[in-house]
Amino acid sequence: MYQEILYSVTGPVAEIRFNRPDRLNALTRRMLTEMKHAVAAAEQDEAVIGIVITGEGRGFCAGMDMQALSALGASGGTGNRVDEDYGLAAQPGDPAMGEEFLKGHSYLMAVRKPIIAAVNGPCAGLGFVLAMLCDLRFMGEEAVVTASFSQRGLVAEYGVSWILPRLIGVSKTLDLLWTSRKIKAAEAMEMGLVDKVFPAADVAAQAHAYINELSANAAPYSLMMMKRQVYRHLAMPLGEAVAETTQWIAESTARDDFKEGVNAYMERRPPQFSRIKAG
Repeated sequence: MYQEILYSVTGPVAEIRFNRPDRLNALTRRMLTEMKHAVAAAEQDEAVIGIVITGEGRGFCAGMDMQALSALGASGGTGNRVDEDYGLAAQPGDPAMGEEFLKGHSYLMAVRKPIIAAVNGPCAGLGFVLAMLCDLRFMGEEAVVTASFSQRGLVAEYGVSWILPRLIGVSKTLDLLWTSRKIKAAEAMEMGLVDKVFPAADVAAQAHAYINELSANAAPYSLMMMKRQVYRHLAMPLGEAVAETTQWIAESTARDDFKEGVNAYMERRPPQFSRIKAG
């Protein structure tokens, strides 16, 4: 089904691996379409608790393929208006998040399951955007990230100007976007750009381990609702966020998962929570 990504499910983990290693996994329209289709497949798979996105070989994702960018420039930008689904049309994401979270690549924030970017190597341009739109970012010790847009005469693309200030603040965001400088793992960790740093060979495995831990201890419904709360409430006044949360508290305490969580604690046993249903 897929030509430019690898997709696999191991236990509760779905892994999407960019698979153009000879081009440092530079993105094509087909690869983006395949990725979106695979994310939708993982979201609909009741066995899957979380998703890992990483790269084959020594790179995570070098951004959009330069040949594609050259063709876009030659077309005066009109080539960007052509969409091809390659027979893989899909729309992942929870509609309850609101329409704004289903535009462009922001669908990643609306997916009903945790998504971890395992940045195993160079990560630039649109690859940088995709990593920022994931819920967590694990980074290899030798990896580097760069926005790179200013060096191509572009603007900050696809929602990164919205998410990045919320991760690291306004001034750090402008510095990264203006200079397009390469950020190494230690600095990325210090500024809050990534959440954990590991040897490059271990990054994907550590992301798998994290999701396995969630699977053993956390209710998938809780994970879904907390993700919905955090992203929706970023753009909401406090009063509205509290009111929405109050409603969801009542709904969650009426669920079987709440009873199971309490019983498992009282009985000192692992909980057996329900999975997120497809659809």
